[in-house]
Amino acid sequence: MVAGKVSAAVPNGIRPDGSGAIWNLEAETMSPEARERLQLERLQAVVRWAAARVPFHRERLGAAAPHELGDLAGLPFVRKADLREQYPFGLLAVPRDQLARVHASSGTKGKPTVVAYTAEDLDVWREVMARMMTAAGARRGDLLHIAFGYGLFTGGLGFHDGAERIGMTVVPVSSGNTARHQLLLQDFRPDAIAATPSFALHLAETLAEQGSAPRELGLRVGMFGAEPWTEGIRAALERAFGLRAFDIYGLSEIIGPGVAGECGARAGLHIADDHFLPEIVDPVSGAPLPPGREGELVLTTLTKRAMPLVRYRTGDITTLTLGPCACGRTSARMARIKGRSDDMLVVRGVNLYPSEVESTLLGMEELVPHYQLVLDRGTTLARLEVQVEPSPELVARCGGFSAEHPEIVMLRRRAAERLQRAIGLSIELTIVAPRTIPRAEGKAVRVVERG
Repeated sequence: MVAGKVSAAVPNGIRPDGSGAIWNLEAETMSPEARERLQLERLQAVVRWAAARVPFHRERLGAAAPHELGDLAGLPFVRKADLREQYPFGLLAVPRDQLARVHASSGTKGKPTVVAYTAEDLDVWREVMARMMTAAGARRGDLLHIAFGYGLFTGGLGFHDGAERIGMTVVPVSSGNTARHQLLLQDFRPDAIAATPSFALHLAETLAEQGSAPRELGLRVGMFGAEPWTEGIRAALERAFGLRAFDIYGLSEIIGPGVAGECGARAGLHIADDHFLPEIVDPVSGAPLPPGREGELVLTTLTKRAMPLVRYRTGDITTLTLGPCACGRTSARMARIKGRSDDMLVVRGVNLYPSEVESTLLGMEELVPHYQLVLDRGTTLARLEVQVEPSPELVARCGGFSAEHPEIVMLRRRAAERLQRAIGLSIELTIVAPRTIPRAEGKAVRVVERG
């Protein structure tokens, strides 16, 4: 098995003003030819490793031996259901006593998805997190406030270990307990925060309600993930905190956060494709799609020892770009996640992602980024209601909230018309009282289905 090379404990390529840092100059700026050679070498190694050590993979892969990267498309997929069927340790490629750590999903849809790491896997995870966090502007000596959950969820420990690799000072607050977050943010004045975007917005809202100014906390960098979020949410986060907001992507089945992340150019998320080989396929047929075409992201772990996965269907909808970035990195980039294939709603024959609703609503300054889609399938034709809250400024201008106030009525009509033009579907839009939509201390619940 080819182990992943990790960088030194200090970033390379930092300009005198501290901008443009690249954590691992060799890995992140290698030529396309060198990158493809390394990917093929590691792909061949991981296929041999998985087939030799895991009965599930041996049955799927047989004697497969990719001779070029294009041969990957001929191999079968792995799906989340496969991980659940092999629960808990059926996909291990190493003896259990060689594991350094185990994480798992919440198991809200059945048995949890278990993922395991050797010490080498954890070192690769710290490496790719250091890359993504450095690209987002994190620096040695920065104070990082982590609001992701710890424990079995990979978010908290993923950012924690990456931050320590860089040399940051970590405040491991974890998720929940909003009052504790408010206290520590105000007293510690961190340089950076890592959280789900929905929880960060909740923190900003509650701070403002208590008379504090989130922009005065001094936050410079926000690193957000674990749920799809739009440019409208980015703008709301940056207005609220006065920081620059960056998207960091990952999933526990592959490694956790650190699979990809935005640089200062914010022209897509750089994939650590010397460790995770990306493909885009048609979500229905599974056929490979070329760069620039929207489809489902499929990932192969090139260096993972404990639980290697070949052609794992993530369910996430995006596109790939292979050209070099203005920042100097040459890795493949993925567009920000549009949504999950299993989150797509089909309403009266129209395909709809919650992110499409979000991007439309957040283009209206009188609305705030707290919304929910309520889908009632108990009727002959499915009924979709979009609930959204008005901005505090609008409520103050109206002398308090009333759904029948002329400004609220006019706003509701304009928002409904804009949504209909954007998604091609007539929906019922309701502007609800402030604080009506439940706030999330983890991932936001954007869709509620009834019937």
